[in-house]
Amino acid sequence: MAMSMTGFGRGQAVTPFGEVVVEFRSVNHRFFEFSARTPRGMAFLDEKLKKLANSILSRGKVDVGVTLVQSGASENVLVFKKDLAAQYVRALRLAGKEMKLKDDLRISDLLQMPDLFSSEKPKMDEEALWQGVEAAAKDALAQLEEMRRVEGEKMAADLLARLEGLENVSYEVETLSRETVKAHYDRLYGRLQELLADRSVDESRIVTEAAVFADKVATDEETVRLRSHIGQFRAILQEKGPVGRKLDFLVQELNREVNTIGSKCNDLNVTNLVVNQKSEIEKIREQVQNLE
Repeated sequence: MAMSMTGFGRGQAVTPFGEVVVEFRSVNHRFFEFSARTPRGMAFLDEKLKKLANSILSRGKVDVGVTLVQSGASENVLVFKKDLAAQYVRALRLAGKEMKLKDDLRISDLLQMPDLFSSEKPKMDEEALWQGVEAAAKDALAQLEEMRRVEGEKMAADLLARLEGLENVSYEVETLSRETVKAHYDRLYGRLQELLADRSVDESRIVTEAAVFADKVATDEETVRLRSHIGQFRAILQEKGPVGRKLDFLVQELNREVNTIGSKCNDLNVTNLVVNQKSEIEKIREQVQNLE
């Protein structure tokens, strides 16, 4: 089944740290290229998201963005440095004892000591966060896959229509090619009659010359191979998994056969058909480049 490389998906989930939103975007690319935008301090998500995306997407330029709307539970908390406070108390009491001062140490005295309190974020539970991000990412990827499938079906239908047109033209080229040979025979016969006037024309010699000409301009091999490539193209479109690279190769072969037909035939009608065929093949190539 043909799949487009273009798609978008958005998923969201609730985590212990707040609501997370994951958005995937993909466009066509020869290989799998991944980039991620994650909140500060959450770079550990990048590789996990890449692995998850690559399990579904084999080609394409994939961008993912992660947004975390933090809840109150994830806001900074005030941390009391107990060990440092104990050091201050011991130092003050030792100083008071040595200086024979009354021990009237109070909590208000400690509040004047520097660095006893700090504002810190709670420790991130990476596994708990990933569970929520993963759920949102899978929802986003499911939406992206559906968009790619729908677009892939439309592209496949368009490709099949163009292939049918190419196939029909190949039969037309064969007919015109045979007519070209007959026209060449008639011209040759007529010229010889004019030159020889009352003398008889050696028809066997004309047949031989016409046969040589026919061999030069015959396109049967090219048109048969062209239709064979078209048949393979249709079969590959029905395969499961990525098909873009296979089809890209066949497009080159289609173009090769049409170019050969054009070089063999100097008939104006065939030339026009070849030009149109090459235009259609270019449109097919553009479509194929967007298939996974």
